[in-house]
Amino acid sequence: MNAPGLMMRTDGAVRILVNSNPAAKNAITPALYDALPAALEQAAQDPAIGAIVLVGDGDFFCAGGDLRQLATRRALAPDERRAKVERLHDLVRALRACPKPVIAAVEGGAAGAGLSLALACDMVVAADDAFFSMAYVKVGLSPDGGATAFLSRCMSRQLLTELCLLGERVPAARLYALGAVNRLAAPGQALAEALALAARVAAGPVNANGRIKVLCENAGAASLDEQLDLEAALMVQSQGDDEAQEGIAAFFDKRAPAFAALRGAAAAGRPQE
Repeated sequence: MNAPGLMMRTDGAVRILVNSNPAAKNAITPALYDALPAALEQAAQDPAIGAIVLVGDGDFFCAGGDLRQLATRRALAPDERRAKVERLHDLVRALRACPKPVIAAVEGGAAGAGLSLALACDMVVAADDAFFSMAYVKVGLSPDGGATAFLSRCMSRQLLTELCLLGERVPAARLYALGAVNRLAAPGQALAEALALAARVAAGPVNANGRIKVLCENAGAASLDEQLDLEAALMVQSQGDDEAQEGIAAFFDKRAPAFAALRGAAAAGRPQE
């Protein structure tokens, strides 16, 4: 499936989604609002896919919203403006709701809503010469897309305020030191590094991976008792899966678990043994 604004290809058990608008540094196009959630859903339903990589077309991840479109928003009624913002927020929700891990591969930069899309992914791999920017203030806007929520989990309120009020470019190395970036790659190698990381994730137990994603999503806001209840519920589900049977058997057999074979059986429509 290739849609305007989005290209898709597959590398083994990894689905690669390419935000394609290189003439505008991959600024978000109207087509992406429908295409990206649909592509995430398709990957989620494909038993052969274990992980997803989101990347920009060429040497830039995403420059955020298209300022030419944003310039027309003043003429809209507030509820119409809100509806436009919610389309971006639906992209963020789709990335968070996807049951399969999503890894952002960032070359060049991620600015404004582009930063929000990168941070909405489960992990971020960035070229060490890439930058991140809460650039909204530079054009008289306040942030959207959840970037303030995501960044608040890894930095102080004071630092977050500085990033938002100044809108300066932040080197990838600084966000790596803060924990918002998982891996730094040589320039031009972010996608290769992200694919290697995604392949490792995809080789694991897909159902357990999805449950781990849910636990990590909820851990920051849940109370201890709420998190314990969620852990218990998901552990009960995991213990009933073929994945756990295979993983435990492999441990006692002193071999690597064949989780990929379980995915292959599901993709072929065969009963899992």
